Amino acid sequence: MKHLKSSNSQQSPKRRFSRNVFLYLPALVVACLLGTYLDLIFVGKSMYSFPVRPFPDVFSINIAFTLLILPFCTWLYLFIIGKIPAWSRPVFILLLSILASAMEKISVQWGFFNHTDQWKHGYTFVGYFVFLVLIRKIFKWGKGQGEVG
Repeated sequence: MKHLKSSNSQQSPKRRFSRNVFLYLPALVVACLLGTYLDLIFVGKSMYSFPVRPFPDVFSINIAFTLLILPFCTWLYLFIIGKIPAWSRPVFILLLSILASAMEKISVQWGFFNHTDQWKHGYTFVGYFVFLVLIRKIFKWGKGQGEVG
């Protein structure tokens, strides 16, 4: 005897996962593109460089960062910020911006990143703050679009 599922049964974990992936996709694509283009602009203006990077003869930027690390960290950020109370989200973004600036200093010490004397780590702090707010807005927009229809 066949058992029919009712129309209001829960989604399978596989469908729920694929739906969730598509909710994050617009924000992750924008994060990759924005990170890549900003790196290309700043490297092109000789504001900073990436001495250690994959395929240095082909790419002037660190594509491992823009195509792997940045999207993963962006997904993690969006996942966490969706789980914390609304009142703590600005504080979380502020702390992540400070962390990004600190990580930049560490990457300079380790030889992964070089910058000119004109570069200020405050640029990184402000840049990541704006980036995180923008990515959150894009995610919310994409999530709203995904729920329509």
